[in-house]
Amino acid sequence: MPQSAELIIWSSMGALSGLNEIAPAYTRISGHKLIIHQESRAELEQRLDSDAPADLIVQTTSVMNDVIARGKVVEGTSAVFARAAVGLSVRSGAPRPDLSTPEAFKRTVLDAKSICYSLGGSGIVAAHAIEKLGITAQMKSRTVHSDGTPAAGYVARGEVEMAIQQLNVSVPVAGTDYVGNLPGDLHQYVVFAIAIMAGSKQQQAAGAFIEFVTAPQAGPLLHKGMMEPA
Repeated sequence: MPQSAELIIWSSMGALSGLNEIAPAYTRISGHKLIIHQESRAELEQRLDSDAPADLIVQTTSVMNDVIARGKVVEGTSAVFARAAVGLSVRSGAPRPDLSTPEAFKRTVLDAKSICYSLGGSGIVAAHAIEKLGITAQMKSRTVHSDGTPAAGYVARGEVEMAIQQLNVSVPVAGTDYVGNLPGDLHQYVVFAIAIMAGSKQQQAAGAFIEFVTAPQAGPLLHKGMMEPA
């Protein structure tokens, strides 16, 4: 095992719950300290452009592919390790809408005065679901895009009626209820990958962490964070 290291991880909001469960467990067995920074896409771009120091990056696979193409990570170190379900939230105490089938979900969304979803991984899933149902134009004026904070927060504040986002991001938001995952073939998981940053000075320790998060022992920790192995 390498000497104790301090590893800086840049993570999207969508993977934080899993990383926050994994980090203390890994520190206990390895001695390595993990410093996890949540980065919005805009913040990540700024850090990448300035070559700010970091050891690991955790992002959706689509974002990771872009980061890899730009030569910002050590070649061959990217690994898929986790995924999260996507579903719908309403304000606590509100009637729970029917999500039992794609057609029921379509009626639910069309009946909503407003919905919120992100421009990130879960937002892509939401937009694809709405497009698949053929109601993109009908929902355009009623759709709000979240600003890097949980979409369910907009529901809690009374700004929108419903939110679509990852299970692990939505459930912790006080004042809201997670009704369930998107139904049938409308549902897609948001999948996350991890890689070593090209500028890392702790590549051996970073590689050991990747081995840990992709091993079976990380599974129960991801589940505690309302995610699952991918």
